[in-house]
Amino acid sequence: MHGGAGAIARSQTSPETDTALRAALNRALEAGSGILSRSGSSLDAVESAVRVLEDDPHFNAGRGSAFTFEGKTELDAAIMDGSDLRAGSVAGVTATRNPVTLARAVMEKSAHVLLGREGADAFSREHGIEQADPDWFAVPERRRQLDELLANGGKFDVDMKYGTVGAVALDQAGHIAAATSTGGVTGKRWGRIGDSPLIGAGTYADDRGAAVSCTGAGEFFIRESVAFQINARVRFLGESLQQAADTVMAEVKALGGTGGVIVTDAQGHAAWSFNTASLYRGRAGSDGDRIVALYDDED
Repeated sequence: MHGGAGAIARSQTSPETDTALRAALNRALEAGSGILSRSGSSLDAVESAVRVLEDDPHFNAGRGSAFTFEGKTELDAAIMDGSDLRAGSVAGVTATRNPVTLARAVMEKSAHVLLGREGADAFSREHGIEQADPDWFAVPERRRQLDELLANGGKFDVDMKYGTVGAVALDQAGHIAAATSTGGVTGKRWGRIGDSPLIGAGTYADDRGAAVSCTGAGEFFIRESVAFQINARVRFLGESLQQAADTVMAEVKALGGTGGVIVTDAQGHAAWSFNTASLYRGRAGSDGDRIVALYDDED
C-alpha cells in the first residue's frame, strides 16, 4: 500500500508527523491484512486499507484532500478486481466520505466503469453511501498549501508534494486487486482529472499479470498508461515485478514526471518503484513480514 509520493525529504517532516504517518500506514496494513488472514477477498482488503487512509487527514485522499484553485475539494478513486477485470471509478465527487467505496459501488451496482462530478454525487446519494459535509474534507494544512500556492502566482502543485493513496493485494484464492484514491493536486482547475480514476493509467489489476496502484504527476502517468504497461510487461514479456515497475517509471522520468508505484501478482511477489524523495509505503505478508517506510533512504 502507499500514501503518496513526493518531494518530502526526511528533514522536512517533523517527528510528530513522521510518527503519525507510520501509525496510519500500520493501521491500513492491519485493516487489509486482517481481512486476508480471515480468507477475505483481495477486493475487500484493498477497499478497507484505502478507507483507513481516506479518513486520515495526513493524506491527500478523502479527509485531507488538496484544495482546487477555487478552494473546494474534488475527489477521485478507482478499484479493480483482477479475477474478472471488473472495475469502477469516480472523478470529481464532492460529498462522499470514502470515494473508494463509491468506486466499488459503480463497479458492482451500475452498468458503467467511470462516473463523474454531479452524476457520481447523485449515484452516491441514491445508493445510500455515507456522505460528508465540506468541512469534513477540509484541513488547515491543505488550506495553507493553497494560500501559499496562490501567493506565489497560482500555478498548480507540479512538484506533487502531497500524493495519492492506494493498495494492492493477493488473497488466499489467488486473486489480486488494486484501489487508488486522491484529492488531486493543489490548485487544480477546470475539473482537472489525474491518473488515479483512469483504469490502466493509475489503477489496474489482472490475475494474469499484476495489480498496480500509482501516485505522482498524473498527467505523465496518463500519457504512459503506467499501470497497464507494468501489467503488460509482466503478463506478456515475463518480466519480474521490479523490472517492469522500474522500466516504466524510467519512462515516466524521461518525460519529466515524478512519482511511484506499488505492484503485486498472483504468485505472491510484491514490489515498489519511485523516483521521488519519499514514497509513504507499507507491505505485509502472510509470512509475518512487515515493512513501513517513508523516505528513499529506508526499506
